[in-house]
Amino acid sequence: GLLTSTALVAAVGDVLRFPSGRHLASWLGLTPRERSSGNCRRLGGISKRGDRYLRTLLIHGGRSLLAAANRRGGRDHLRAWGLEIARLRGHNRAAVAVANKLARICWALWRHGERYQGRPLPKAA
Repeated sequence: GLLTSTALVAAVGDVLRFPSGRHLASWLGLTPRERSSGNCRRLGGISKRGDRYLRTLLIHGGRSLLAAANRRGGRDHLRAWGLEIARLRGHNRAAVAVANKLARICWALWRHGERYQGRPLPKAA
């Protein structure tokens, strides 16, 4: 929404600071903490680095998306993906995963100067 977008612009300043959406999500603390050694990869919870307020807004946005998807169903790929993550991993993890994806989408839209166009799911035959 408007509050999240203005907070994102105020916190980031120039989107060109980040070469990819993953870098922005990592800067916000929405990516898993990694403690790996050799061939053994260990991923933990989110790192919680970066702007706490902005991360909170994005996670609340993820919760809102999941709640709307539960009420109306997954009409597009993002909502259907979020509902599938919630079914497999639980509501809170799904909210953080959706927040991570929203941060990446925000980066892409901001970087390329485009508007969001969700992809609807194909009609069932």
